[in-house]
Amino acid sequence: MRTRTEVDSPHVCMTGAYECDSSFRIGGVSVAVRGGRDADIAMVAPLALFRSERGRPDIEIQVEWVADLRPVGRTVFDSGATWRLYERGDRFHFDFSAPFYGKQPYRRLWVNGGFTKATIQLNACCAERSSYPGVALSYPLDELLVMHYLAYESAIELHASGIVHKDGIGNLFVGHSGAGKSTTTRLWTEREDVEILSDDRIIVRRDEELRVEAEKRTPLRVASAADGVGILRLRDRSASPIGHSAQYDRAEKQIHGSSRNDKGKMRMYGTPWHGEAMYASPNSAALARIFVLEHGHGNVITPLTPSQAVAELFARSFVPFHRHEYVDSALVFLEELANAVPVYRYAFEPDQRAVEKIRNFHD
Repeated sequence: MRTRTEVDSPHVCMTGAYECDSSFRIGGVSVAVRGGRDADIAMVAPLALFRSERGRPDIEIQVEWVADLRPVGRTVFDSGATWRLYERGDRFHFDFSAPFYGKQPYRRLWVNGGFTKATIQLNACCAERSSYPGVALSYPLDELLVMHYLAYESAIELHASGIVHKDGIGNLFVGHSGAGKSTTTRLWTEREDVEILSDDRIIVRRDEELRVEAEKRTPLRVASAADGVGILRLRDRSASPIGHSAQYDRAEKQIHGSSRNDKGKMRMYGTPWHGEAMYASPNSAALARIFVLEHGHGNVITPLTPSQAVAELFARSFVPFHRHEYVDSALVFLEELANAVPVYRYAFEPDQRAVEKIRNFHD
């Protein structure tokens, strides 16, 4: 059993009381943000599409300005690009840098042990260079925060395009960069009345109600009293796929049928982290099938065994690899996913016949 623990972050607040607040929701994860001014909590597109009503958050964030951000702690992971992860005693933080801002990081993200509470520190030394609205929550900080939170949940982020047909049925097309996700998205939108949840990154998790029931039976985590955040959270019932509950009911029957156990129901969620086609949607849909994309000839669909599916999906997932327990959690969930949803390898040709093949396909 995993435990989320409270870790206080060192900070020097330069703005006084937190007077402004906003909220967003990605993949079923609710995030509340507080800051001293509107610009500190601003959301730029496409994150603004995921703005939500205030409620009981899964993650609470405070935004502060500090005099400077000098390096502290031991380097745990270096992305090689825009961020590094540091460990200092029993707490850790992410530093975000860019050549434009100079040698110091322009922001720092302190988190508690369970990623339920966080502090974003903005570097006043960089303010003269840029203090545009949205800098606090801009990519990749939002993705890193949600991705690490999901490591404690029955959920995972996949490199994939999520396509929802007008009947509510959702197909997930998983692939590495260049495998054809954007091409697949374009082919479907040219021919079919579909909703694209994302053309690059999708979050998959158990259906919310089933996840709640599973956590009642076997909690995946326990929130500490200091967190002030409950363990069980219900999804807004109005947020059915494409906004139509009747379509959701039909999709559930088509996907799972009377023989499939309720434990197998999975949903896919759109994210703000789009690809070349620039599709991002805050909606979700019941997940019918998963196709692992690769370029080929003849539009050949090959079923994968659960073990093969786990290996293929893991290779195309976003997992915090710096901690083995995160990797273990991802593998456990992928095994559950592969046993709940059929997974196929799809060697396709980039034309409309690839769409027709899927439309006429039956498990």
